[in-house]
Amino acid sequence: MALTTKDVNTLHSPVITIKDGALQYQQDAQPVLAELNMEMPAKSWTCILGRSGCGKTTLLRYLANLLADKVQWSGKLSTSNNTPLRTQVAYMAQQDLLMPWLNVLDNVLLSDKFSKKTQHTPSKTQQYEKALTLLTEVGLADKTQELPQNLSGGMRQRVALARTLMQDKPVVLMDEPFSALDAVTRYKLQNLAHQLLKDKTVVLITHDPSEAIRLAGQLYILQGQPAVAFSLTLPKAQTPRELNAESAILQQQIIQRLEQDYE
Repeated sequence: MALTTKDVNTLHSPVITIKDGALQYQQDAQPVLAELNMEMPAKSWTCILGRSGCGKTTLLRYLANLLADKVQWSGKLSTSNNTPLRTQVAYMAQQDLLMPWLNVLDNVLLSDKFSKKTQHTPSKTQQYEKALTLLTEVGLADKTQELPQNLSGGMRQRVALARTLMQDKPVVLMDEPFSALDAVTRYKLQNLAHQLLKDKTVVLITHDPSEAIRLAGQLYILQGQPAVAFSLTLPKAQTPRELNAESAILQQQIIQRLEQDYE
């Protein structure tokens, strides 16, 4: 029986498992990723680190079903709820991708305009009320009529986060969404995203070891050519973690491992 939009949106957040995965672009002679064995826990953040160009974003885009016929994939990709991953995903890019001619509220509502309508699709009034609630949750209830160019970088990313939540998907894929922000704004948005996405399966690509240590329930480093995923043991403290001495030791270990790909 085919799942409706309502069914997908009410699914429990799944565990995502990759077994013996390999990915290669059609025009390339060598794979980008190989021998991938990864588990991304439900209702938790999986953070992925690696040097620039190692395949982090490629993997995320493949999980989001954004590469279509551009790549060849081998191996097993499965979800614990036995539902195709592509139907369960919301994607938050590095850039906020807000439409400059739309106000904040309409940018949050934008994803609804492109979603497939079914008999279970909420009414326009319900969607409007939901968008207002999300903007309140991200602290922008007083900015609904503002255009993006009138907002700070942190505010724009909060709009993008609200728009992602508007899709109400059980899996959220994030490609360095906080990388362009100053340290304090980044810290605050990490905490906000962690709170609002607590019931989602989240996969975060980041270049920042401290960000990964703060947020990760599962942490992988992609290393080598083609890149292979290595799992690291995290501190037992609950996320988002305070960056203490134990975190500092792990951060140094991560940097030393990452340096190996620059030798």
